[in-house]
Amino acid sequence: MKKPFYYGGQAVIEGVMMMGPEGYAISVRRPDGSIATRKERHHSIKEKWGFLKWPVIRGFVNLIEMLVLGMSTITWSANQSAEEEEELSAKEMALSVGIAVVAVLALFLVLPTWAGTALRPYIGDFGRSLLEGVLRIAVFLIYLLLIRRMDDILRVFRYHGAEHKTINAYEAGAALTPEAVSAYSTRHLRCGTSFVLMVMIMMILVFTFVGQTETTWARVLIKLVCMPFVAGLTYEFTRFSAGHCGNPIVRALITPGLWLQRLTTEEPDLDQLAVAIRSLKAVIPDYAETHPEEEVIIDYREEAAFSDEAETAPRMEESTTNV
Repeated sequence: MKKPFYYGGQAVIEGVMMMGPEGYAISVRRPDGSIATRKERHHSIKEKWGFLKWPVIRGFVNLIEMLVLGMSTITWSANQSAEEEEELSAKEMALSVGIAVVAVLALFLVLPTWAGTALRPYIGDFGRSLLEGVLRIAVFLIYLLLIRRMDDILRVFRYHGAEHKTINAYEAGAALTPEAVSAYSTRHLRCGTSFVLMVMIMMILVFTFVGQTETTWARVLIKLVCMPFVAGLTYEFTRFSAGHCGNPIVRALITPGLWLQRLTTEEPDLDQLAVAIRSLKAVIPDYAETHPEEEVIIDYREEAAFSDEAETAPRMEESTTNV
């Protein structure tokens, strides 16, 4: 029996990227109101090296691939949604990513580890790991609460909500129109927000027994080395929970992640839902053949611009091949 494919994606600047069984599509609302869509095949390194599909290992590989793909799609979306003279250069994007990585390591790894190490003589090994985890989650919550005050980030969170609503509607068998999709929840079990929270909880468990060093920097180094294992374990739990969400124990474990999505998703408008729907339709196999009344990107490595989505049959205004 063929395993079901779980669609997923991410919010980008003024748009949504959706991942399908053969590739991904990204749709962005341009300043002129049209929807720009790009469709590309995704070749995973797991197809070349079979052992990368093994449990735990595959989770870390998926995470790295999605991070790389995420940077690419965010850059494309930023340039599509900006005026021509405001487009980001590769150097500017690389600098932004570098600053973000340093900030993440400092706030979510070095700071909690330093505090836990300083208090270890008084609270013990488990107390050290617990304190680090609580501080890490607290910093994450404060960070989300602060960035929610920015209008541009709130728009990204609305597209995040649009992504979840669209996938929820599709998995429920609903019609893929903005009005029908709007009735569904902005929260989803396989959300990256929930994954991040579960990684933080998993770190408490793992690093209670691993890396109990005397110094902060030695513990930081051990955590960096072990992060692929932690990410892989978390991925396996997320994968398992997707098919067992009716189990009361699983439900209790995933509920905090669903609560946290209240901070990372917002209710989208119909225009934003139209963008998310455009992406999902592009990656559903044979969707164009079963819905000939709609104009949907069929070929991979193709880009197109559509007029504002008119619920069922938008008109293609221009189309170019992505060389």
